Amino acid sequence: MASPRTITIISLSMALGIFFIFMGTIKLTPRLSKDAYNEMRRAYKSYMKALPGLKKIGMSSVIMRKTIGSLELACGIVLTLVPGRPRDVANFILLLLVLIVLFFHQLVGDPLKRYAHALVFGILLTCRLLVTRQPEEDNHEKKKLEGNPAHSQDPNKIKMA
Repeated sequence: MASPRTITIISLSMALGIFFIFMGTIKLTPRLSKDAYNEMRRAYKSYMKALPGLKKIGMSSVIMRKTIGSLELACGIVLTLVPGRPRDVANFILLLLVLIVLFFHQLVGDPLKRYAHALVFGILLTCRLLVTRQPEEDNHEKKKLEGNPAHSQDPNKIKMA
């Protein structure tokens, strides 16, 4: 049977992956929701106005929106379908993207209700990364320690020499 840790990681990976596939697709195409797509276009134009330095280096709101959308879509697919280390890399990239988007929202002075979802999903990405980085409890090591008489004492007592 799978451990609770494994179930947690897989559940978070699937939920987060599907969310970012959805959000990335909305940033790239109006097929899912024309209103949401138009809102994304408007939002990224306001981000570019707040960051005139990006325009000087040749970045446009379209390029920025499509780059972030493509990264979200690709990392969402990896988070959903690819096991192992690539999931952790995708998780980290998505966490960086969420931090960038939160910065943009703060920069233009958006109210909390406009970026609350980014905060929540940033926290979930952080939780997934922390749970993944936790060492798996090894039952073999546990049994080995239980069999050792030096470890059979009460763990709350301090051994004095």
